[in-house]
Amino acid sequence: MNDLVIRTVTAGDIPAISAIYNHYVRTSTVTFDEVESTPRGWAEKRASIEGHGIPFLVAQAEDGAVLGYALGVAWSTKSAYRYTVENSIYLAPEAAGRGVGTRLLAAFLEAARAAGLRQVIAVIADEGAEASLALHRRAGFVDAGHLTRTGLKFGRQIGVRFLQRELTPPVPAE
Repeated sequence: MNDLVIRTVTAGDIPAISAIYNHYVRTSTVTFDEVESTPRGWAEKRASIEGHGIPFLVAQAEDGAVLGYALGVAWSTKSAYRYTVENSIYLAPEAAGRGVGTRLLAAFLEAARAAGLRQVIAVIADEGAEASLALHRRAGFVDAGHLTRTGLKFGRQIGVRFLQRELTPPVPAE
């Protein structure tokens, strides 16, 4: 998609982000959330993420439609983990299979590197998330662990896979 713009999220993007995420809450096991999110909750998350200097990006079509988003959240509140984030990436259903995820994840990783982050961890359901596993592996993530039967959604016990990507910190300006 040559007409795709990847940029930092704005307040106007929040309703579309909430709608994208809620699609997956209702229809899949790629998120273990069982209760739909609200735009207010997403606005609060945005403020928290921005307050920590962590990237939160959207992929926008030429017509202005938000086709997906990628964000990071602190891996832990312990200070030693301050350079490690967990990433999430979600696409509008109509954007799947069009290269949007590849470009969005690449932009997120570059923004995370530029922000001085060193490790990105993906936590991916081991059922129903094959596209996410493939996307992250193509982006250089390596397998880092597997927990079985840790979540219960739609009456099924599902595990999670951990993938990890090391980032090279940016070279300091002289």
